[in-house]
Amino acid sequence: MLYVVLFFLVFSLLLYVVLAGADFGAGIVELFSSEKNQQITKKTVYRVMGPVWEANHIWIIIIMVILWVGFPGFYNILVLYLHIPLTLVLLGITLRGVAFVFRHYDAYKDKSQILYDWMFRISSLVTPIFLGMTFGAMISGNITVTDNYETLSFYDLFIAPWCNGFSFFVGLFFAALCAFLASVLLIGEANEVERAIYVKKSRIATITVIILGFVVLSYGYINETTFVIHFIKNPYAITLAALSALLILPLLRSIRRARKVTTRTFTGLQVVLILIAALIAQYPNLIITSESEISILETVATDSVIKVLGITLIIGGLVILPGLFHLLKSFKMIKIFEQ
Repeated sequence: MLYVVLFFLVFSLLLYVVLAGADFGAGIVELFSSEKNQQITKKTVYRVMGPVWEANHIWIIIIMVILWVGFPGFYNILVLYLHIPLTLVLLGITLRGVAFVFRHYDAYKDKSQILYDWMFRISSLVTPIFLGMTFGAMISGNITVTDNYETLSFYDLFIAPWCNGFSFFVGLFFAALCAFLASVLLIGEANEVERAIYVKKSRIATITVIILGFVVLSYGYINETTFVIHFIKNPYAITLAALSALLILPLLRSIRRARKVTTRTFTGLQVVLILIAALIAQYPNLIITSESEISILETVATDSVIKVLGITLIIGGLVILPGLFHLLKSFKMIKIFEQ
């Protein structure tokens, strides 16, 4: 039953990165557009994301619940030593949601709309950066786990683990990945005139992801970051990364031709391959501290708890997944056979 729980943990992570990533990325695409294109993107984003945007964050809730119930030791380290970036992520999601609603449903159309627009765009950029920085902190080796808080400063314990060069570059990489997902998605949701905008942005986002991915690995290797060393030396991780790289050329060709299905397929495959490669490189030691590596399997709850959690996740999956598929299909977010 433990592996059932781990499956749902990884599955929820993948869905959150892909779905919520595209959600965040829509705001990033809007942010880095001309004033005219911002209005075009704003209308497209609302039409595409409006009916389903709330459903995207269910996956991070499931992730946190699984960690809290099934892996309490792992969860405690995250919420204690990384409570600042996680709080900023929560604040960003909240502000983004408020702005998304009020810029469309506010009864008074005045200058406050400008505030809502910029609140949505900035929080769409900042939130995934802090999410990426949180993951970067987990694997950077800067977390200091201790019971003697008097010997270390607040900065050493709660700032330094995530406020560093490696974590920052990981944050930028994740934000670029979100923009990449959104720009490709929007290709299939725009009319013929607007499609050229998202084709161009998809190319730029693809190149940005490649550059930032290289920067993350290079910076980590130069600074002897444990995760990067493990990643480079792991044959499975390198193989998956190579497969992701091989998809770049057919992806760019599909983007140029504005293909809806193939661009989304290649994009989804690339993101999944990158995430699985990162997990394989470090599993099961998903937290690297300044003194050791902490295995998620060392923090597992009792067998009875894992059993109940696993059964609950199976039942919940049977209810949620068909409902989610129906929701996406009803609002034409799923276009399997449409080119």
